[in-house]
Amino acid sequence: MKININADIGEGYGKYSIGNDAALMPLIGSANVACGMHAGDPTIMVRTVKLALDHGVSIGAHPGFNDIWGFGRRQIRMRPQDLEYLVTYQIGALLALALAQGAKVTHVKPHGALNNMAHGDLDYALAIGRGIKAADRELIYVANAGSQMTLAAQQLGLRVANEAYVDRVYDDNGMMASREREDAVIRDPEQAARQVLDIIQNKALISTSGKRIPAEIHTFCIHGDEPTAVDVMRVVRSRLAEAGVEVVPLPVLLG
Repeated sequence: MKININADIGEGYGKYSIGNDAALMPLIGSANVACGMHAGDPTIMVRTVKLALDHGVSIGAHPGFNDIWGFGRRQIRMRPQDLEYLVTYQIGALLALALAQGAKVTHVKPHGALNNMAHGDLDYALAIGRGIKAADRELIYVANAGSQMTLAAQQLGLRVANEAYVDRVYDDNGMMASREREDAVIRDPEQAARQVLDIIQNKALISTSGKRIPAEIHTFCIHGDEPTAVDVMRVVRSRLAEAGVEVVPLPVLLG
């Protein structure tokens, strides 16, 4: 069996480093590169692209709200058309920088509050999709499983990869639990590995109460800014290998 694991990565800024990108990159199949709005800058973007190339990891854009101070995790209300342009702008920056390194951008994964808002808001989900399509209609739209983003991708004729999370717990409604909860982020490697394998085996998201929400999952996300990300991924990869599950880049998985 094959699955993809993606990571939100390249999220430093200037002289400030966040996460251990060099150690995390060999453990994933796809990299979601911050594009300068919530984190990242041109130099970090190029460095991350080169690191992905070195490890055969597919490259994606990770657009978010223009919110460096809040790391893109604060909700910003804006016109869908403005959001569409903001998404295209960020993808375009990565497309150009990647091309200069001989690399191709293959997918787009919305970040933080933008991702959460688009989960249930079709107007936002469609705006992101139009922004993706304007940049390159061949890009894969990485969407929370069961979200309006999946529906938007289908309506716009974009390829879609349904996503679950390595390191976040779920509510009974199929959404990630709020970060305001102390247990919202999974930092225990064995717990994370169990969650990934449970989702694969049950073909469903598993909430903290044990509820199963049917879902076809193509890719699992790990947050690279978490200090525990590398330790978690080492154990997850080990348990996946023991179960006969191969981790591959997203374009390979979707053909």
